[in-house]
Amino acid sequence: MSHAIQSLRPLGTILVPAVAVIAIVLSRHRPDIREGWTLLAATIQTLLVATLIPGVLDGHVYTTDLGSLVAGVRFSLQADALGVLFALVASSLWLCASIYNVGYVRLKAEHNQTRYFASFAATLAAVGGVAFAANLLTLFIFYELLTVATYPLVTHKETDAARSAGRTYLTYAFGGGVLVFIGILLVYWLVGSLAFTPGGIAALGNADPVFARVAFALLATGFGVKAALMPLHSWLPGAMVAPTPVSGLLHAVAVVKSGVFALTRVALDMYGPETMELLGLAFPLAVVAATTTLLASLLALRQENLKRLLAYSTVSQLSYIVLGIAVFSPTAMTGGLFHIPAHAVMKLGLFLCVGIIYVETHVEHIDGLAGIARRLPVTMTAFAVCAAGMIGIPFTAGFVSKWYLVLGSLDAGVALFAGVLVVNGILKVVYFWPVIYQAFFETRGDHDPKPVLGSPLGGRSEQGNSGTPDTIHVSDGGHSSQAVSHVGDHYESQFDENGEWIPRAIGSESSWLLVGPVVLLAVGTVALGIAPDSMIAFDLVRVAVNGVVA
Repeated sequence: MSHAIQSLRPLGTILVPAVAVIAIVLSRHRPDIREGWTLLAATIQTLLVATLIPGVLDGHVYTTDLGSLVAGVRFSLQADALGVLFALVASSLWLCASIYNVGYVRLKAEHNQTRYFASFAATLAAVGGVAFAANLLTLFIFYELLTVATYPLVTHKETDAARSAGRTYLTYAFGGGVLVFIGILLVYWLVGSLAFTPGGIAALGNADPVFARVAFALLATGFGVKAALMPLHSWLPGAMVAPTPVSGLLHAVAVVKSGVFALTRVALDMYGPETMELLGLAFPLAVVAATTTLLASLLALRQENLKRLLAYSTVSQLSYIVLGIAVFSPTAMTGGLFHIPAHAVMKLGLFLCVGIIYVETHVEHIDGLAGIARRLPVTMTAFAVCAAGMIGIPFTAGFVSKWYLVLGSLDAGVALFAGVLVVNGILKVVYFWPVIYQAFFETRGDHDPKPVLGSPLGGRSEQGNSGTPDTIHVSDGGHSSQAVSHVGDHYESQFDENGEWIPRAIGSESSWLLVGPVVLLAVGTVALGIAPDSMIAFDLVRVAVNGVVA
């Protein structure tokens, strides 16, 4: 039985990055101080979330009541096991990505750096609100603020492609938000409550079944936009036009995970397993998730652009979480919820590796990777480790979550979904192996064309890969001298007399601000796979699942 404890710490995890937005803007002419505020806020937010863990593992729930939103609905926060799990993943990976960001924006001399860092902080404030919302309306408010906070990051490059991707993102996100709001109104009309309750609101099982199903369909569709369930996924590959660290944090941690998290809250803490089964909602949701994970992997086979490959991989992997929740066996739910931190660590690692590849070599496509492990040995090793995790190779985080998902599907008597997971793992081998093989075992003078499946739907993006440096923009407190030096040092004399990559010694392939985080994420991928039982994330998953099944 959980015990509620009044605390300001859930609010603090939101206020810290929110205040950091102001500090970052005020420090716009002093980049070192501005970046210091970013790192300080990320550290404090992570520590605040960490202080909640012991109590939550003991069954406590930390709450903050901020008054009434509307009649019968409070503007309140609660830090339970599921919320702390999501907040811990988001805050700790924000800290990791922030270290990387400092090196990235300096080496690329990104324009509008103040807006860039401020938007990151605003995003994490919104994510904190999504994680700790105590009811559906509070979650909706922060969920929509997340869309506003992330828009400047999606359109950061200010190109026509970036603006187009931003418009598509807003159209999908706000369109989904409208559906969610209508669903919220229906639920409140049916039962008079929007509070998240472990196991669901019992009154929903006794409500009009037609309206209860319609409300769930609206909520699942609306949240399914950011969760990238097909056919609502189209915005995600287009958003890859954003800088690589943005793609990594937003599409491995913040935006897509918020969609999955919100859908999880609706399924587990609004409707609950019994009502979902009673209304016949669980199996259709599982079918959508299983279909999405297969189709997205098939589309990934056609991609040659690295970021688009990772985007379709994300669409596929997110559905693992939804599938685990929809199957509803305790083992499957354990696998689905554990995949929240597992996927976040692995996918952020992959994106940050791609960022190093681009910064150091300007390679964006798989067929440009031939022999590149000579130039970037640590980066490509980290990429291989994280990719192995995405495939589900033993001793990686991805294997653990997939193991529980397969066993949970068999326990629930739906072997079909277990088969889908196995087939999907094979497809992941097919589209990740060419990347690794090109990098480690082929040379620039002798390599196979990519993608795996040739088609008008695959191949190069319109941006191409000229192999020449981007125009250097220095503004907003950028580090012009460092950027120019980097271009001279790293974009010239990359190849030997045979046209092959010149080997770099370990430790000299790029800035430690970039390489350090990817090594840490690769280590995390293995650590979560070797000893999941000793990890705090797994303990939080157990508590969350026990709260539902109890």
